[in-house]
Amino acid sequence: MAENREQPILEVKNVTRRFKASQGRYLLANNHISLNFYRGETLGIVGESGCGKSTLMRMIMSLDEPTEGEILFEGRSIAELKGEELRQHRRHIQMVFQDPSLAFNPKMKIRDIICEPLLNFGVIKPSEKEEKARELLELVELPGDFADRYPHNMSGGQRQRVGIARAIALKPDVIMCDEATSALDVSVQKTVVELLVRLQKQNNMAMGFVCHDVALVSSLSHRTAVMYLGNVVEILPSEQIPRQVMHPYTKALMGAIFDIHMDFSKKIESIESEAPSPLNVPPGCPFRNRCEHCMDVCRRENPTLKEAAPEHHVACHLYGAES
Repeated sequence: MAENREQPILEVKNVTRRFKASQGRYLLANNHISLNFYRGETLGIVGESGCGKSTLMRMIMSLDEPTEGEILFEGRSIAELKGEELRQHRRHIQMVFQDPSLAFNPKMKIRDIICEPLLNFGVIKPSEKEEKARELLELVELPGDFADRYPHNMSGGQRQRVGIARAIALKPDVIMCDEATSALDVSVQKTVVELLVRLQKQNNMAMGFVCHDVALVSSLSHRTAVMYLGNVVEILPSEQIPRQVMHPYTKALMGAIFDIHMDFSKKIESIESEAPSPLNVPPGCPFRNRCEHCMDVCRRENPTLKEAAPEHHVACHLYGAES
């Protein structure tokens, strides 16, 4: 675990994000989310498509603003930052995108892609670009002469390494990975994940790793936050997955993992019905229509996160304050 756990470098405090829709309706993307990011630690954020993971990432990256709540970097709200102060803040939090081919200008060579942020912030001179590009490429285990290539001359895994090189070029305090490995082959996923973990340890960065694959998230993160329909329903140390998960949704995610070591005599259970539309979220627990343990209180009240065990929080009426 990371040191200085009592001092998060990045805090998401009670953040809600609503988008205005047609006919006077609102789409609820994030609902009162609170998460902490610590130096040297990875927080995995997992959930199925549409649960609000990417919306949360956009707000952390200052690409969107919360409807309610605040996001603090080193104790200061990033919403207070404007103009040049906001521009300078962006160097502290960088992102690795899902599809690097869409994040890169196809007409730029790799050296220009990697060194663009360094030039923008005056960290290097144009004359130093060649040397710095080679240094960063070798840091992510790519040959230095790849600096002369264009993105389309590289494989998906190689492009993702370039994306990582660009993200760490400014030596950020926080790096966010939004589905950074989902488009890669499994074997390539492993090498990219190992690279991220190594670079994080070397630079003592806080890292957020967003993914829909709970097995992958739990294998590389220190803590895992599970999201469902815009809500965080469980936060626990990743080493406790899958043995000690508590929320019915998290248990369903674990039951959907296909592994060569699984018990093939056991029936694979699916989650019945579909998730409600975020345009029309019913009152009570957001998982209530898909949960076999649904009670009357689940239809009336949306459960809040409560500590069920040390460092383990769950939002479920099955686990009351006395648990």
